[in-house]
Amino acid sequence: MRSIWNGAISFGLVNIPIKLVNATESHAISFRQIHTEDNGRIRYRKVCELDDHEVGPAEIGKAYEDADGTIIPITDEDLSHLPIPTARTIEIVAFVPADRIDPLQMGAAYYLATGGAPAAKPYILLREALKRSDKVAVAKYALRGRERLGMLRVVGEAIVMHGLLWPDEVRAPEGLAPDAKVTVRDKELDLADALMDTLGEVDLEDLHDEYREALEEVIAAKAAGEAPPEAPAPAEGGKVLDLMAALEKSVRAARESRGASGADAEVTQLRRGRTAPKEAGGKKSTAKKTAPAKKTTPARKTTSKAAGEGTKRSATAKGATGKGAAAKKAAAAKEESESRETGSRETEPAKAESGKARAGKAGAKKAEPRKAASRRRSA
Repeated sequence: MRSIWNGAISFGLVNIPIKLVNATESHAISFRQIHTEDNGRIRYRKVCELDDHEVGPAEIGKAYEDADGTIIPITDEDLSHLPIPTARTIEIVAFVPADRIDPLQMGAAYYLATGGAPAAKPYILLREALKRSDKVAVAKYALRGRERLGMLRVVGEAIVMHGLLWPDEVRAPEGLAPDAKVTVRDKELDLADALMDTLGEVDLEDLHDEYREALEEVIAAKAAGEAPPEAPAPAEGGKVLDLMAALEKSVRAARESRGASGADAEVTQLRRGRTAPKEAGGKKSTAKKTAPAKKTTPARKTTSKAAGEGTKRSATAKGATGKGAAAKKAAAAKEESESRETGSRETEPAKAESGKARAGKAGAKKAEPRKAASRRRSA
């Protein structure tokens, strides 16, 4: 890399010879101006106004134009005698925490390379001091005819200097923030935080200039005599009416693009309606009913019979497996217990009806001997 400036770093009484090298480069595609009728190049020629003569770079110098139009020539010799210590020196004036530097002030970046073997030790001394202090150095230097402000920091094993704007060159953002009184709800902030967390971090090495790549494709197609590639149709976007809906949609889209829709998805439980009553076999309560349960009594009897039949079947199955009389006794006891429970749940009208039926059966049994005796007498 070619150096663009030679000088020294002034670190107290320590002097470090260095070379200034551009730390960045532009990959932007540049265009030439042409005459559209014949594709001829359009060039700008530097012509002297007095004699209308084109002049070359060697004949061009610097001058200051006064308010009244007077031209005051300034030569390189004049500039070399400027009464400032930073003409060929990067003078460190302070060491401050990095967060004291406003990013708005930062400009071009330069690598500082050692200017010979004797500069190695003081260079490493300054580098290690910056590392251990976790600070940056603020310095002044002169470049391209003006004194500038710079910031020195360590990148890898090298020292980098960032050109800084002077504080009075940074404009204040007055009148740019919205004047409307807007209240941001906590739920909106939570969604914004979720979107930030979903997008997460990115490796800057993975980012690239897609515009430049597309432009290179267009140039290659034109050079080959082919039609340039078609631009994709722009996505249809509507006016955002609901900020919450827009945030929720953004979070879902970000999760899908990151492939984390399944892992990070949040499930919202919907409110369910009243559940249906349990089927027969469950404990269904009828205690709240006050009217005589005409319809419920047969249902209970049917249920009791079904339960009894099911119990008998289970008892028979158990007997078939070899458990014998013990299983039958257990089944009979269970049947009797369930019958008692069923009887205790019957309503009063049902009990009365059941009592009448039992009384009728008992009367019928008592009447049978009398009828038999009457038939013998008649015989």
